[in-house]
Order: sequence, then C-alpha cells, then structure tokens
Amino acid sequence: MEEIKEKIAECIKNSLNTEIGIEEIFNKIEVPKDKKNGDFAYPCFNLAKVVRNSPINIANSIKEKIELPDEISKVEVVNGYLNFYTNSSNVVNSVLNIICEEKEKYGFVNIGKNQNVCIDYSSPNIAKPFHLGHLRTTIIGRAISNLYKELGFNSISINYLGDWGRQFGLVIEGYKRFKDEYDISKDPLHSLSDMYVRANNLAKDDEKVMDMARENFKKLEEGNEEYIKLWKYFRELSLKEYNKTYELLGCKFDSYNGEAYYNDKMQEVIDILDKKGVLVESQGAKVVMLGKDEPPCIIVKSNGSTIYATRDLAAILDRSRTYDYVKSIYVTSYEQIHHFKQLFQVAKYIVDEKYTKGLAHVPYGMVRLKTGKMSTREGTVIYLQDLLEGAIKKASDILLQKNSQLENKDEVAKQVGIGAVVFNDLKTNKIKDVVFDLDEILRFDGETGPYVQYTYVRTRSILNKAGFNINAINKDKVNYDLLKSEDEIDLVKDLDKFSDVIKRAAEEYEPSILARYLIDVSSKFSRFYNNNQVIVDNEKLKEARCLLVYCTGLVIKKGLSILGIETPEKM
Repeated sequence: MEEIKEKIAECIKNSLNTEIGIEEIFNKIEVPKDKKNGDFAYPCFNLAKVVRNSPINIANSIKEKIELPDEISKVEVVNGYLNFYTNSSNVVNSVLNIICEEKEKYGFVNIGKNQNVCIDYSSPNIAKPFHLGHLRTTIIGRAISNLYKELGFNSISINYLGDWGRQFGLVIEGYKRFKDEYDISKDPLHSLSDMYVRANNLAKDDEKVMDMARENFKKLEEGNEEYIKLWKYFRELSLKEYNKTYELLGCKFDSYNGEAYYNDKMQEVIDILDKKGVLVESQGAKVVMLGKDEPPCIIVKSNGSTIYATRDLAAILDRSRTYDYVKSIYVTSYEQIHHFKQLFQVAKYIVDEKYTKGLAHVPYGMVRLKTGKMSTREGTVIYLQDLLEGAIKKASDILLQKNSQLENKDEVAKQVGIGAVVFNDLKTNKIKDVVFDLDEILRFDGETGPYVQYTYVRTRSILNKAGFNINAINKDKVNYDLLKSEDEIDLVKDLDKFSDVIKRAAEEYEPSILARYLIDVSSKFSRFYNNNQVIVDNEKLKEARCLLVYCTGLVIKKGLSILGIETPEKM
C-alpha cells in the first residue's frame, strides 16, 4: 500500500503546477472507510488557497491531466475528493509475490537504521509477589519493543526494579522477627510479603517497631555488610520468582538496573541543577519551579533525602550516556501522568535536547477480573502466576474436548491459555480498562486470541491437505488473475496493509492497532474460505488459492509473534 500511495502522490504532484511537495501530498492520501469510494482518496481542499480554485474544480483538473500508474485502474471525483481504484489483478500479483519472497521478513521497514530505543516496563517491587497490576505494563511494553524492532530500531528492554526504599526497613524487620515461622525456599515472595505486612501492622501500634525499621534502612544506606547481604538475598529470591512468570509470558530483558543502581548517581543530577541555577529552596526542600500553574518538582526533601524524581532523572542521564537513545519510552499506569510530565520538564536541564525530544510516557488503564475472584491469597490482590496457570488449565480442558488426540497438548494449552490472556489485553486500547473473563477470552470464535490462533492453524491444515509446498512453487507461473472474487481481493488488500499497521502501532505506542488488524485478517480469511473452495480440480486455481492461504498464515503468525504470542501448528 505504501508503494502505491507513493506512486499516486507522484502522479498528483506531476499534475499540479504548484510547489507543494510529494511528502505533503503523500501524507494527505487516505484509505476510505467505504469501499465504494475507492482504495485511496486525496482531498483537494488544502489546495484551494494555493491554486485559488474550488476543491471540485481542482480535482477535475487533476483527473484530466493525471497519468495513472499500472496499479490504478481508474480515478473519480466526488465532492472535492480524488478517489483512486486499484487494479486488483496487479495488486494481487504484487502483494503475494512480495510476501512469498520476503516470508518472515515481510512487514519489516528499516526506518530506525539500528538506532537505540529504550523501553522501561514491568518494574515490579522486589520482596512482593508479581500481581495482576503488572500484567499490562509487561505485555504492552514487550509489544512496543517488538514493534520498534520491526521498524529497524535496536529495542532495549529495561526492567527498572523497585529494589530500594524505606519499605525495606520493614521487610528486614519482619524477616528478623518472623523468618522461623516460614519456609522461604518453598514460597519466598508470599513469605516475605507476609512478614512485611505483619511488621507494618505492628508498627502501626508500636512506634518502636517503626524506629527499628528506620534504623534497618539507615544501616542499609550506610552499606552495612550484613544488611546489604540480606538485601541482595531478597533481590535474588525475587528475580528468581519473577523469571518464572516472565518465562510463562516469554519476556526477556536487556537490563535489570533498578532503583538501587542509581544510589550513587543522584548527586550529579542535584549538582547539575544547582549549577544551572534552577534548584531553589522552598519550605526547606530543594525544588525546580515549573511555572505559575504547576507545582514545583521536588528534588531533595526537607529532611535531605531524595525522591523518585531525583532517581528517575539520574536514570535519564545514565541512559542517554549508555545507550545514546533516539527514544526512551516509559510504560506505566495513567496514575503517573503528572510525575512524568514534571520529569520530562526538568530533564531539559539535565540532558541535551535530542534526548528530551525522545522521552515518552505511555500510560495505560486498569486491569481487573469480571468477578473479582481468582486465587486471591491476601486482600484483593490477584497474583499473575495464578491467573496464567488458571488460563492454561482451562485451555487444556477446552482443547481436550475439541481434540482428545492432540499431540503436545500441554504445550498447545500453554500457547492458547497465555495467548488468550495477552491478546485480550492488547486488543483493547491501552488507556481503557481491561476486564478478564476466562470463559470469554478462551472462546474460539469472536475477537479472541484463540480465534486468531485457530485461523492460523486452519491455514496449515488446508495446505497440508492440499500437499502444498511453497519451495516447489514457480511463483512466476502462478496465475493470479484467477483470484478475482471480492473475498479474495479484500483479503489480499488487508495483507498489503501489514507494514503500515506495524508502523502506525509503533508510532502511536498502540499494540491494539495490530491486534485489531489480525482480527480483521482472520475474519476476512474465514469469509474467503467459506465462500471459495481451495482444494479444487483446477490445478492453477488451487495453486493460486493455496498461495493466498499460505500468505495469510504467514502474516497472522508474524503479527501474533510481534504481540508476544506463540502460535500452535495444530489444535
């Protein structure tokens, strides 16, 4: 689609006697929602002031002069729009040949040229179980990372662990008091969390307990060998447990530098701000003023301690030096919008403009279960490990009913169960709240992960029955003119959008654009398959339709992979 748009833009440019550039024309070309209005449309309204004529007259003038490329069969003028209709046979030939040639590389566009993009996501607090609230940041961040890889960027996944803070004073106090009551080796995070809760409850009624917790953290900050060793033990236990969940989700990170990593890097930030004269005293604290209508950004509290903003500024400075990034993306809940707004404003005093321009906060909505029930062990906390294992178990039961002879059923159940959870989240616009209903998300029809996965499995089954081998096909001799039904052409046009979809999803930090696209492709494939027999006596027609099936499966599998979802070969 991109190539055809470029050709249309060039033809329009050549038909105009103005200095308007091809890029400006290209950016105005639309894809009409109604197919009756063509495959592409160019609005002439922006030309009215330049050409000094009405949009309709301008459109008619361009239509008379324009030399259409081979990919376009005709152009029509409708209410100031130029509507372009593609030559279906030419498009089908071009698209399917490109997919067959590029295979798994189809959709890749090297915009980034290996420039670095940092993506900060997941970031759980150590010594606490990985709860449901961490799901969205983890899978949205991973999807955005994969999208940028498809644009030729070097995506760097950063897990900014919450591994420092005064709460560790209470964690240590709880551990010292209650460790003999727990078998930490069996359930480390729930044990540590429970000890912390118990110590915190004691501290509410006994100030001496809180004083001891403060003293614990003070010793930790001072580098006390015993306390540092204990902190490292908690960190290692936590990472070991988190990695079990990350393994289920298929997530990997390039950096686990958490809050503690920046303990010795914050003073430089304070010194820079002070030297530039923007650090002022306010009620005993040191702050950066941000304007009349905004509260100041606190850098050093009145008691001399630093806060999250100080640490995050140190991270920006460090990452600019370490990675020389063109983008640094933070995937956190919408509750932190104000924090990042302030942070990015202050960052301009810390790093060069090219680094501040690349800063972006990607907020997302809440996640909850429909019933609120799902293996809750304390309070209303829902643990992610429980949810994922529950999804796998339910997927296994469903698959057993559908196909009791299924090979590798445990692995397929994992792919379907985890895929259902991930897809349900990513198909939803990130800023909206997500509701999990296991019965709903594990359906094999409707807008679900299993439906898209099953569509891919159907493509494999059809090709196996047809005895199709892509390597045995002479693509130059395939008769694409035989693919002329509306269902076939619509499907091909959808496949052609793949790289555009990836680009838009990355630019808007919106994985739901890709997820929704895969639902649409799956739906169009089902319609094509229901209305057009693939395995027919006519070998040429069979060959052409098998190629279309092959290309559809390839796009679906790759699209799901970008979203972080594995695809079974059989179900």
